[in-house]
Amino acid sequence: MGIKIKKTYTFAVVSALYIALFSTALLSIMQLFFSHFYWELTFLFSLGIFIFSVLVIQYRSERFIYQRVKKIYNEISLLDSASLRSKSITTDMAALEREVKKYAAIKKIELENLKVREEYRREFMGNVSHELKTPLFTVQGYIDTLIDGVKVKEQRQTYLERAQKGVERLVYIVEDLDMIAKLEMGELSLDYSEFNIVNLTQNVFDMLEMQADKKNIILMFDRKYSKTIKVKADKEKIRQVLINLIMNSIKYGKENGTTEVTIEDLINNKIIVRVRDNGEGIEPQNITRIFERFYRVDKSGARSEGGSGLGLSIVKHIIERHDEKIYVESEFGIGSEFSFTLEKCE
Repeated sequence: MGIKIKKTYTFAVVSALYIALFSTALLSIMQLFFSHFYWELTFLFSLGIFIFSVLVIQYRSERFIYQRVKKIYNEISLLDSASLRSKSITTDMAALEREVKKYAAIKKIELENLKVREEYRREFMGNVSHELKTPLFTVQGYIDTLIDGVKVKEQRQTYLERAQKGVERLVYIVEDLDMIAKLEMGELSLDYSEFNIVNLTQNVFDMLEMQADKKNIILMFDRKYSKTIKVKADKEKIRQVLINLIMNSIKYGKENGTTEVTIEDLINNKIIVRVRDNGEGIEPQNITRIFERFYRVDKSGARSEGGSGLGLSIVKHIIERHDEKIYVESEFGIGSEFSFTLEKCE
């Protein structure tokens, strides 16, 4: 086994050899032509050695560092660091250190994002599995019971109706997932028209009045809107936004509570529609995640209320598809307010 010599030693030996050879040659030449000038010879020799040493060491250092740094850059480029590959290679160690630290920081953030996404993926898959499993097992259970035989006709009808509800919930989930996928891929076109947002909201109130009555929740405007407020958007998609938000306020609202809608003017021909309730409210750690698919603020009770678990996610996608904004403000135990902007017609 051969002796492994450090590259720094090789660098030092070769550099010293260059200087020694130059020194010997310079001294021989000076002694040959200037042998009678001793002090002058010594000064010129020292000066020549100094200058040559500076040049040799600088050149050799640049080459030595360049080769090492180039190797680092090549290895980094294999990791697809476009920001480093696009720059010229430097031998300034401080600059290199800054670039490598910056690169490491970027990669650290990317790794953390990947971990968050992986955690989100696992949670999402778990939620999808749960949401599909619940109605599937319900349907399966009643069908198995019917196959085994139920003698009482009324009981058979009850089981069939419950199985039908499970199938309907599965259909809701599949249809909502399909809508989100189409919205994300831009395949769901918007049919823009001008319509009265006040009338549309009132229609939604009328549609959901029975659900609100079950909890004695009053659906109301903050004031009487005597004038028409026209907006330009996809009417049916905005209807779905209002239905989802108001249904959500009923689902999480307190008994004998209220759901209040406010319509206000904003700058640049915009209005903002606010849906406010005095229900359970949302804890701060949940606010940033409520628009995620299947995310439940109440991990247990919310599922008993039904729905696909995709309502708020659909709302967000529809509003963003209109190039508008959606906001949420909430105080736990006090209530929540969801608001979104729309383009106002002149």
